[in-house]
Amino acid sequence: MTLSFDPPAGAPSGDPRVTPSLARDASVRVRSADGVEADLALTLPRDAKVGLFWLPALGVAARHYAGFADALAVRGIAVARHEWRGHGSSSVRASRRCDWSYRELLDLDVPAALHAANEAAPGVRWAIGGHSLGAQLAMLTWLRRPSDLHGLAVVAGGVPWWRHFRGAQALAFRAVLAMLPLLTAAAGHFPGRRLGFGGREARGVMRDWAASAVTGRYASADDRPAPAASSRPVLGIGFERDGLVPRSALEDLLARTGSPVPTVAVLGAHDLAGVTPDHFSWMRRPEPLAHRLAAWLHTASEFV
Repeated sequence: MTLSFDPPAGAPSGDPRVTPSLARDASVRVRSADGVEADLALTLPRDAKVGLFWLPALGVAARHYAGFADALAVRGIAVARHEWRGHGSSSVRASRRCDWSYRELLDLDVPAALHAANEAAPGVRWAIGGHSLGAQLAMLTWLRRPSDLHGLAVVAGGVPWWRHFRGAQALAFRAVLAMLPLLTAAAGHFPGRRLGFGGREARGVMRDWAASAVTGRYASADDRPAPAASSRPVLGIGFERDGLVPRSALEDLLARTGSPVPTVAVLGAHDLAGVTPDHFSWMRRPEPLAHRLAAWLHTASEFV
């Protein structure tokens, strides 16, 4: 299907990268090595040379970033929206008999989807980016595949180490971590929808997330910087009122990329056209963030 996108409200009229170009929306069914399937949503502007392979936040289906993809597309950026195992179009759901961890996400699902994105748009140079947990796993993918990706964009992401939090928030966070094994053992999965954190998550995913929160390291993934990644561009974006990702957590994640001087921006309401600058509100009006990301992606592509 071919769609015509108009520039979003608030787009600067003098920006030559904001053009109402035609974009093609497509959906590719991706099958991982263990047989699990999910759709990869593609938004491909005509003649796009730069793309963003996007990893959603914990428990968030890829469809919720459709507006974000459209806002990037009118700025000439192709977007591939990955679907996490267990959510949205995925062929499986977490249960007592169906479990997985970061290992399956990083070793099976993301590589299969990246391959599909390259097959669907062979002329596009893909950077990887993500939101929240997606930003963490984007960073880990970046370290594993530095020659395949041309940039890394971290949005509202950070190492969820409890020491990055202070006072009562740190104590409450540690209490949640202590309860996680009991909750997942009783339900056979993590019932995030009922608790207001994440979605229906696999026990292994939450076990790995909790390990990084307790120790500051990633239990089932090697997070040592890759030398080849250090010369490629890295962007980190935080939000002034993001209670889930303190500035120190964002900086910790960026430090692990191997980039000597990552680009960092912490956005306020004035940067987001009046939207509350917290963990999720930017998704309601993604154009200001898309404008910043697109400008960075176009510039970064000139140096890699």
